[in-house]
Amino acid sequence: MADAREESSPVLYGLPPVVGAETRVLILGSFPGAASLGARQYYAYPRNHFWPILAQLWPQYPQPPDYAGRCEWLLARGLGLWDVYASCERAGSLDSAIRNATVNDFAALKAHCPQLVAAAHNGGESFRHAKSVQAILGLPVYRLPSTSPANASWSMQRKLEGWREVLRHCGLPV
Repeated sequence: MADAREESSPVLYGLPPVVGAETRVLILGSFPGAASLGARQYYAYPRNHFWPILAQLWPQYPQPPDYAGRCEWLLARGLGLWDVYASCERAGSLDSAIRNATVNDFAALKAHCPQLVAAAHNGGESFRHAKSVQAILGLPVYRLPSTSPANASWSMQRKLEGWREVLRHCGLPV
């Protein structure tokens, strides 16, 4: 007998990439959680450490409080955002609940980011696609510690240091 959650999970569609001509490192999540999809904003769940970690990496550049401002701030630091999956079926927000996923078109994205030097995966589910992303983009890929509150075994400080190390390795001043 099939799991009722699998039968009733709707097809969800992700968010457009936040990238520009100056994007040097593409941060890849797996797929937006329910809060992010509802708000149409990456990392909208208040307990996710994504935006707080970036604010700590660049304290000399205060992060704007509004989403559009934070996206511009992010792009000014050489970072872009997207997800591995364009769509999927999922009940709730956990990566483990993702079913029937379709991968985003990384080949098309590459043309919009001529200065891209690396992709960095925010967590394990995203990193499962590291080899294919690397092959398509022709760039090194890195695994970042997940900023999700589900990654509770890592402290905020440990996550911050992991992010700092990867972004430094990619040539970003942090």
